[in-house]
Amino acid sequence: MQLLAVGLNHNTAPVSLREQLAFAPEQLGQAVVAARSWFERIDHRGSDEAAILSTCNRTELYAASQVPDPLDAGAHFLADFHKLNYAELRPHLYLLPQHDAVRHTFRVASGLDSMVLGETQILGQIKDAIRTADEAGGLGTYLHQLFQRSFSVAKEVRSTTEIGAHSVSMAAAAVRLSQRIFDKIAEQNVLFIGAGEMIELCATHFAAQNPKTITIANRTLDRGELLAHRFGGRAIRLADLQDKLHLYDIVISCTASSLPLIGLGMVERAIKARRHKPMFMVDLAVPRDIEPEVGRLNDAFLYTVDDLGKVVQTGMENRQAAVAQAEAIIETRVQSFMHWIDDRAVVPVIQSLQENGEALRQLELERARKMLAKGEDIDAVLEALSKGLTAKFMHGPQQALHRAQGEERAHLAELLPQLFRGRR
Repeated sequence: MQLLAVGLNHNTAPVSLREQLAFAPEQLGQAVVAARSWFERIDHRGSDEAAILSTCNRTELYAASQVPDPLDAGAHFLADFHKLNYAELRPHLYLLPQHDAVRHTFRVASGLDSMVLGETQILGQIKDAIRTADEAGGLGTYLHQLFQRSFSVAKEVRSTTEIGAHSVSMAAAAVRLSQRIFDKIAEQNVLFIGAGEMIELCATHFAAQNPKTITIANRTLDRGELLAHRFGGRAIRLADLQDKLHLYDIVISCTASSLPLIGLGMVERAIKARRHKPMFMVDLAVPRDIEPEVGRLNDAFLYTVDDLGKVVQTGMENRQAAVAQAEAIIETRVQSFMHWIDDRAVVPVIQSLQENGEALRQLELERARKMLAKGEDIDAVLEALSKGLTAKFMHGPQQALHRAQGEERAHLAELLPQLFRGRR
């Protein structure tokens, strides 16, 4: 069984490609089932495992499979599922086998592979992805163990290093960028589209600047009102955006919509109604909520998740010592996990030895019972039982030693005494 991780992230692919490979939350369970079926059609053994992580910064397939070339199979699955041209997708993918896949998983969970170094949101996203994979029947012994250990590694990294101490969140970066357009956020009307964790984080940062008004636009009005109440704001329906977009100076959007919610025409009408007063817009969603063409308008300042990523890279030099410490922890835990995998590889051998030993024991036990039934002396029966078991257990090793020649015989001669040196 080979572990693998196949995918792309903010370092290997632009948002325009990441949004094409992204899985909607309602797709994940179906995609996990499809991934397992994809591998099983190749090796026909039906023991493959799969899990999919899809966020605004990455889409990754984790799997444990026995197919001859699992990495290639995983890469083709991602292209096939999304109906993408494999040749165009392949240069942006990383294909990580066994040891590298384990290290990558631990780094992702610990926030070392994130756009915001040391951020904690990714751990919750991984847990959600694994819960979905488990419910879809995608987890088995290998992936379950891999992710349970990744959670432990992430906890250790965060509790023993300062990896997140100097990080600048995407939400804080959004505030920074908005201040380049508007000197005083306190004089601006802010609109948040969505009501998820990222929007909640952004609303918290902007609320600290005491904006003129805060509005939450959400598909479900009740949930929007719940979040708006926390920040002294109000909620509107997504359907109201068409008529009310022009009221807002700052627009932050992050939903799970598979299609853009705000098009070029909608923003053009809003800018006209605002008499060309600037509008600052941040699209944190993947796939994007705001059509990229909006960025070409003179009075609309549109930033994507990749743009904010450049802002949060500042201060990287302050984090290098923490990164080195975290990498050292991860490397130690990778070695430990690989040792566990090696142990798993000999499990079938151990099981076979136990089964053969049990069969031999049953044969000698049955023979002893027959002797006792005939009334033979119990000491003689025990003597025969012990000699019979010894002879049967030693027969295989002795035959192997007799048949071996040269270096093989020398190796067996050195190894066998160690194997049969029982406790005394």
